[in-house]
Amino acid sequence: MLLPLSLVLLLCGHSCSVVSHPKPSCRYPPSQWCRSLEIAIQCKVLKQCMELRAVAPPPNAAPVSVSVFYQSLCPAWRHFLSQQLFPTWTMLRDILSVHLVPYSASKDVPSESFVPCQRQEPECSVNMIEACVVELTGASGLEIISCMESSADVVSAARACLHLYAPALSWASVQSCVNGSRGPLLVNRSGAAARALSPAPSHLPWVTFNGVYTDEQQDRAMSSLFTLVCQLYQGIKPPVCTGVPVHLDRGYC
Repeated sequence: MLLPLSLVLLLCGHSCSVVSHPKPSCRYPPSQWCRSLEIAIQCKVLKQCMELRAVAPPPNAAPVSVSVFYQSLCPAWRHFLSQQLFPTWTMLRDILSVHLVPYSASKDVPSESFVPCQRQEPECSVNMIEACVVELTGASGLEIISCMESSADVVSAARACLHLYAPALSWASVQSCVNGSRGPLLVNRSGAAARALSPAPSHLPWVTFNGVYTDEQQDRAMSSLFTLVCQLYQGIKPPVCTGVPVHLDRGYC
C-alpha cells in the first residue's frame, strides 16, 4: 500500500527523522520511498516503511476508479489536474485509482470517424509523450504528467520530470515509444476508447467514476473531487476523509 508523504510524516513523528533527510544515494522523491522493497533499501528507510505498513489499515473495499479523458494542452485539463486531481490523489491514493487517457480529438468530424494522430501537430505530439509515459511508468505516471503540465513548456519539462519520479527509466525509452509505432498506437487506441463512451464526450476533461459518467459527478469533480471520492468509497473512510485525528504513542528523550 502506498502512503502519502503527509501521512508518512504524521505517523513517523520525531522517531522517523531520517525519513525527512534522505541519503545522497536515494534517487527517488519521498512519495515513492515505500513503493517497493528495492527503493526502500536504496533510500535507507526500510525500517520506517515496514513500521508504516504495520500500522496502516488494510484496504477493505475496492478503490474508487477515476478515468480522465483529456488533451494535454487544454487549459481546463491543466487546471483540473493541478487544483483537483493531483492534490486529491496525493491525499487519497490508498482508496483512489486514477487512469489517464490522453488522446487527440477533432471537432470537425463525426465522433465515430477515425482520425489518426499526427506527430507534427503540437498537441498530438505531447499526447503521445504522455501516453508513452503512462504506458512505461505505471503508478508514477500521474506524478510525472502533473510535473510536466505544471511547467510553462510541457515538452521541455518532460525529461526532468521523468528523471525525478522514475529515475530508473531512461528518457531514450520514452523517445523510442514516441518516435516508433507505439506512440501513435497508444493515442489512437485512447481515441477509440473515448469514442466508445456512452455518452460521448462533449467537452474535456471528461471524467468517469467506476466506468460511469454523469453530469452531476462531472460537475462535482471539477470543484470538489476530494469530497466526491470520499463519498464514493464504499469501505471504511480513512481519517483524512472523516477529519478524525490520528493519535500514536510517541517516545521522547
